[in-house]
Amino acid sequence: MNSSQARARIEAGSDLNAFIALSDEEGDGPVVGVKDLIDVRGMVTTGGGTILDSVAKSEDAPVVARVRAAGQVIIGKTNLHEWAYGLTSQNPHYGPVRNPHDRERVAGGSSGGSAAAVAAGMCDWALGTDTGGSIRVPAAYCGVVGLKPSVGLVETDGVIALSRTLDTVGPLAPDVTSAARALEVMAGLDSLLPPQMRPLERLRIGAVRSWAAELVPEIKSAWDFASEGLEEVDFPTPQWMSAPATIILQVEASAQHRRWIERHRSAYGPDVLALLEAGAKISRREYSRALFEQSGVRQETEARLQDWDAVLVPATRIMPPKIGAPYERVDISGFTRPFNCSGHPAICLPIPVRGLPVGVQLVGHYGDEAGLIEAALALESHWRAARQEVSG
Repeated sequence: MNSSQARARIEAGSDLNAFIALSDEEGDGPVVGVKDLIDVRGMVTTGGGTILDSVAKSEDAPVVARVRAAGQVIIGKTNLHEWAYGLTSQNPHYGPVRNPHDRERVAGGSSGGSAAAVAAGMCDWALGTDTGGSIRVPAAYCGVVGLKPSVGLVETDGVIALSRTLDTVGPLAPDVTSAARALEVMAGLDSLLPPQMRPLERLRIGAVRSWAAELVPEIKSAWDFASEGLEEVDFPTPQWMSAPATIILQVEASAQHRRWIERHRSAYGPDVLALLEAGAKISRREYSRALFEQSGVRQETEARLQDWDAVLVPATRIMPPKIGAPYERVDISGFTRPFNCSGHPAICLPIPVRGLPVGVQLVGHYGDEAGLIEAALALESHWRAARQEVSG
């Protein structure tokens, strides 16, 4: 895709509210969207809010500089949940990001614009951030691949922070190969793709036991298909794994926004403001304890992965809510947040289903993105072949 084709598709799908602003860059691609939390030279960074100075940045964030150095075209800044602090991308300032598969439903958040843009073919791939599921949730809801790398792999300089302890930057792409190549560029890595892909039966891929008990029927059916034939693996409860990350996020996000709230309180959406004010009430003692407990979650997760190349885990409990409809945060991020707490890499893969997309996560060893991608490629290939056999 070239930049002219991308702009035409963005204009044709303007009702999706996938982009906040477009660049004036031209080129033959690949064409890349950048979540409007990340600095792009010559463009304003809004963070999905309205309180920052409307002055174009003079420098790229390091991750964007790497994308440019690889000869790729930054097409624009994608819409997001305000300040990346939410799971739906219902932005009060720039409009709700609409799901390309059902425009009455959310695209997921907070990287909803990036996921919608990729799903609608507006760019070849896009940058997102993930602090509690913000790449993987919209990937699951929009039917694309979303890769949250190990915490610390991709630089977060030039990215508006939500939680410095938990923030990660990663790609959203149409397929696993595209996501892998995007991450290579973002992190300055050699090839993450295996020279020769091993078949699924030669990999040790398990499926988490008991987490699928409360999935809605559409997701449960897809999970049963995706996990068929995989040996079950015991993991701690997602509630235990998530609890420290929830406190860390609340405290660090509140600290990040404290001075801005004092000056611009009325410019915050009510949902984000409520979360930030709740974080301000958490004590330093609770925060310190959460940081200590986080190390235990990290160690326990790695121990449970010890005998496996990767483990399959649900991505969300529910299908994408209707825009404006109530929802429970735990139903959307209850399965993604554990791996922000542990720091492990996780990739969301679309399961080949009819109707609205359904995604699942594959979790790998800390620092072993290549191993995770090899397992993801094997599953992607296996699922496609299985669906073609059934439908053919």
